[in-house]
Amino acid sequence: MQKKSIRNKLSIAGILVTLGIVYGDIGTSPLYVMNAIVADAGGLQHATPDYVIGSISLIFWTLMLVTTVKYVLIALRADNNGEGGIFALYALVHKNARWLMIPALIGGAALLADGTLTPAVTVTSAVEGLKGQAFGKLVFSQDQNVVVLTTIIILLLLFMIQRFGTSTIGKAFGPIMFLWFALIGVIGFVNMVPNLEVLKALSPVYAIKTLFSPANKVGVFILGSVFLATTGAEALYSDMGHVGKKNIYASWPFVYGMLTLSYFGQGAWLIRNYHSQAATGFANPFFEVIPANMKLFVIIVATLAAIIASQALITGSFTLVAEAIRLKILPRMLIKYPSTERGQIYIGNVNWLLCLVTLAVTLYFRTSEHMEAAYGLAITVTMLMTTLLLHSYLAHKINRLAALLISLFFGAVEVVFFTASIVKFAHGGYVTVIITCLILAVMAIWYYGNKIRDRHESEREYVSLLAYRNQLVELSADETVPLYATNLVYMAKMKPGHMIKRSMLYSILDKRPKRARVYWFVTVVITDDPYTLKYKVDMMDTKSVVNVTLYLGFRRNQWINVYIRQIIQDLMREGKVDYQPQRYTTIPNRHVGDFRFVVLQELLSPATNISNLEKLVIGARIWLQNHTASPVQWFGLEFSDVSIEAVPLILGERHHIKLKQVK
Repeated sequence: MQKKSIRNKLSIAGILVTLGIVYGDIGTSPLYVMNAIVADAGGLQHATPDYVIGSISLIFWTLMLVTTVKYVLIALRADNNGEGGIFALYALVHKNARWLMIPALIGGAALLADGTLTPAVTVTSAVEGLKGQAFGKLVFSQDQNVVVLTTIIILLLLFMIQRFGTSTIGKAFGPIMFLWFALIGVIGFVNMVPNLEVLKALSPVYAIKTLFSPANKVGVFILGSVFLATTGAEALYSDMGHVGKKNIYASWPFVYGMLTLSYFGQGAWLIRNYHSQAATGFANPFFEVIPANMKLFVIIVATLAAIIASQALITGSFTLVAEAIRLKILPRMLIKYPSTERGQIYIGNVNWLLCLVTLAVTLYFRTSEHMEAAYGLAITVTMLMTTLLLHSYLAHKINRLAALLISLFFGAVEVVFFTASIVKFAHGGYVTVIITCLILAVMAIWYYGNKIRDRHESEREYVSLLAYRNQLVELSADETVPLYATNLVYMAKMKPGHMIKRSMLYSILDKRPKRARVYWFVTVVITDDPYTLKYKVDMMDTKSVVNVTLYLGFRRNQWINVYIRQIIQDLMREGKVDYQPQRYTTIPNRHVGDFRFVVLQELLSPATNISNLEKLVIGARIWLQNHTASPVQWFGLEFSDVSIEAVPLILGERHHIKLKQVK
């Protein structure tokens, strides 16, 4: 009996896994947020009590409005069969209006791009806290090169363990994150008690005053730093499929409370020390508030928490890409399921590409200060796009006027944050903008390439297998044609009415007649149950043409050659297919013949009659299709006899050209 899914029930174990998977990004924001805010003031000596209280008020209410209200209370309700994230939200609303694909593409690309900076900034910030710390007789180097090297090693190890799945990682990381939140909450509370005036920050009045205060030298652009406190909110929504909304609802109040205490405690320390001599030798306020006898321990836990922050973005990226593949926004990639939870996945291509870009970002920026200057710009775009999609969702769920008011409110807040973050473009934000544009280009090519193809592909490209059944039976029995294979297999997405691509029958009958004793047309259906292993057979009133539908659980390997061999043995015992005794074999009493799989690879035909722009998009789409997961990998045919056949893709109206004979 399978264990009940953690995402379908509320439990202590589920909450711990949630702490380990979901809150890494937003949970490590105290490492760098106050540091960025003090830098905006021009240093500790300029961070006056009013400025500090107002800044903390901005952080508190940003977490309240954006993270708590928008994402936890509203967005988590918009789940697609338990999955969250911008693509899952798009799947719920795409029928409402075609233009909604645009914000989905932009938001998804921006979120994936910003995810390359999150692991770099969080781990670097934590490792920098180790500078000068003593481990017995050993002292961690002050050299930034050592910090960068340590960060790279940690990130490499993190990406290497992804293949083991988020359930295993979450169980290991959950207790660490609980300890992390408890530590920052207690330390924050102890630092807050001597300066309880910091509690004024609970009033939004101080937040608004600070935006226009002379002490705030950067004006509204302070929101660019404040926004760093809530960048993990979108990842929280994306990770819903891994742990379930119930566990997020139960754990968020604890997380929010500990974050608040940490920010208030750092603020109280700043109020006490802004006028002291220590102001000139000031370091990150997060590390300054830690008692000396606990500093090394807390920094080690902070480093572990930073690793977990990276984990949250990586798992969120896997979920986003998987959703995009299902929605035909990205090319097909090999998806593995390390556990029985369908939401817990591993995509090797995404993992290592994300690893490569993250390491490049680390080497390019080198310090957390430079990374903070660039961080958060892309995610403001994602949040704006999510608000647009949420409006469409809410408009069909509640009163349209209420949906409009909610969307306008959050849209206005996020436009202000976006405006404040624009300044980051020149300070390194252009890196994430470039990455966003590259990802967006791939998504747009794949999505609109499919649309162009569907629009121009005529109905004659599909034919009924029934119409050619007799020809296939005759060809199978025609011994004047050399035997191509005993069993010839095509992976065919059979449509209702036995409709398949004409190119498959063209491959069998026209290019060079391929005689086989049995022709197999196989359709694979992936089920929500992890271990389904069933099949359905339509013999089409023959013994030589078989239409097979395989129902495989999402954790099942798609070893099509193994499954087909079992199916043919079942059919032989039932007398539906003739035995295929082999004269030359190493297997005694072998009754199953050889198999050959034919994979059709489409190439754009010169006869295609569409616009030059459409040709460019279709050509790029075909290139992506031929350079991502091939059908050979996808269906587990690496060790099978496979023939790859090029077939022309002809789109648009066909012109008949007639030559004239010259006498």
